[in-house]
Amino acid sequence: MDALLEFARGPLFRFSLAIMLLGLARVVLLDLSAAYMAYRRAGDKSIPWNWVIRRTLMWFFPVNRIFASRPVYSLFSIIFHVGLLLVPIFLYAHVELWRGAIGFGWWTLPKAVADWLTLAAIVFGLLLLILRISSRASRFLSRKQDFLWPLILLVPFVTGYICANAGVGPAGYRFGMLLHILSAEAIFILLPFTKIAHCVLMPLSQLISALAWKFPAETDDDVCTTLNKKGAPV
Repeated sequence: MDALLEFARGPLFRFSLAIMLLGLARVVLLDLSAAYMAYRRAGDKSIPWNWVIRRTLMWFFPVNRIFASRPVYSLFSIIFHVGLLLVPIFLYAHVELWRGAIGFGWWTLPKAVADWLTLAAIVFGLLLLILRISSRASRFLSRKQDFLWPLILLVPFVTGYICANAGVGPAGYRFGMLLHILSAEAIFILLPFTKIAHCVLMPLSQLISALAWKFPAETDDDVCTTLNKKGAPV
């Protein structure tokens, strides 16, 4: 078990981290490439930068949207995502693991804050899943992975919290920690190939939306040709 833990903390962690970073970089580059091609083909090349920046900030700080539609679900989702992002990046043990993999570390959360954020991610992640299952509209729009992903994301939080706070025996700690590390590394590997990749695309989403509605210069002629109306009076 100790050898497995060392392998999971060392080579396997670096491998899964490389897959995640390279995969997410690929997703971003493909999105930027598609945006650039859309911009090149667009007849109107003006970009409403003020609108793009304002909408992007609204996505990052959705205070107004919390109370506009589905306030309970939106509030739960924000709390869940805060824990989901901050704990993996700023927990002390995680920063030490990052330091071993990439050679440097950064500021860490106090343990009490990290524990509360972990519990918040677990509780509100489960509440979000219950709300999604109980809503007929959400069930209709959701795919199987939309119900499975919250459970997968919560595995490292539950196992990490138990190992850090439950006072389990040595054998139980090793097993729990191995499950904690392997589940997190599975998320790393799966992340670039699933809808969760939106975590790196969100800053670009409003720019892509603005470009998506700019039609190529020849669109009018193509539509008229398709409808057999080219040259017809308007």
